[in-house]
Amino acid sequence: MGTPATLKVLTPTRIDGLSLRNRIIRTAAFEGMCRGGVPSDALRDHHAALAQGGVAMTTVAYCSVSEDGRTYGHQMWMREAIVPALRGITDAVHAGGAAASIQLGHCGYFASSKVTGERPIAPSRALNLYGLSFSRPMTGADMTRVAADFARSARLAAEAGFDAVELHAGHGYLLSQFLSPFTNRRVDEHGGSLENRLRFPLAVLGAVRDSLGPEFPVIVKMNLEDGFDGGLEIDEAVQAARAFEEGGASALVASGGFVSKTPFYMMRGNVPVLEMVKGQDSWVRQVGLFLFGRIFVQTYPYEDLFFLDKARLVRAAVRIPVVLVGGVTSVAGMERAMSEGFELVAVGRALVKEPDLVARLARGEWQASDCDHCNRCVAEMDRGGVRCVCLDSDV
Repeated sequence: MGTPATLKVLTPTRIDGLSLRNRIIRTAAFEGMCRGGVPSDALRDHHAALAQGGVAMTTVAYCSVSEDGRTYGHQMWMREAIVPALRGITDAVHAGGAAASIQLGHCGYFASSKVTGERPIAPSRALNLYGLSFSRPMTGADMTRVAADFARSARLAAEAGFDAVELHAGHGYLLSQFLSPFTNRRVDEHGGSLENRLRFPLAVLGAVRDSLGPEFPVIVKMNLEDGFDGGLEIDEAVQAARAFEEGGASALVASGGFVSKTPFYMMRGNVPVLEMVKGQDSWVRQVGLFLFGRIFVQTYPYEDLFFLDKARLVRAAVRIPVVLVGGVTSVAGMERAMSEGFELVAVGRALVKEPDLVARLARGEWQASDCDHCNRCVAEMDRGGVRCVCLDSDV
């Protein structure tokens, strides 16, 4: 295993022009701390604690590039009015010695018209179960506008002091919807072949790269597979990874799953349906989730490094850094990722429970998380903000 002084995961690295003090980052996972779409003091304190706890970089999630890209009212959307609050977050993270990244995305067809006041947009017409509506296929003008929104949001992120941006092209969000043959049924130059399905995501990447310059880290979070028949599979994911590299991505986060179809594919473990029911903001959603949650929300057994087998195929296909995410919960797992050639690892639930685990690892006081993957922290995102309920004295 080695001592802290010999662990590669604790050695410095770089993403383009950004130096990182080690190779452990807080993955972009929704915090639920932006009531009214505005970053809160709780969000600042959450990421400040992670910085003080030793992570190399912490990622603020999820920030929509426009008001119409949200599913919930407590999702942030980028605009000049929130730059001072975001600057408060980056200042606090930098004071703790870490870098700060922000995840930029758009919900596409599962944006809620009740939240946005508009009909959702998507590559193709699709049923939106979150808002019980149908999306409309995007026009060329829509694509031009959304690409510009990504670029504008990236510039504002840099103005707010973020050291990197992460473009969300996975998990069934809008860019992922273009990549997936399940949601992209277009018959024009943006549909059909993978080359066509990549056209809009690459246009967004290019617009962001142009807005930030060649040295600013632009990370792309992408799917290794969607997790269901008819979705994106690993062979096309490898080709997409190469295309993102050629399109100017600084690094890739290799994840998987589709929020609207396989939401726990990206986490694994227990599905806390009853806790999730309590967090819904309407009785219709509560009843629907209670009655059908265990039918439509599949359970996937947890195992350490559950994306490793497919992620190593992406790692072998590109030269830019690849971040391993999914079941990274121990020193042994982190070091295995390093030995497999991954430059960084991304950690989620273990850092929710133990925000200081990296500092403890550096002192030789931490070997593995005791997180049991109950996933009740997921339900807390809709109940005031993500937290580990196992730390409550009465649990």
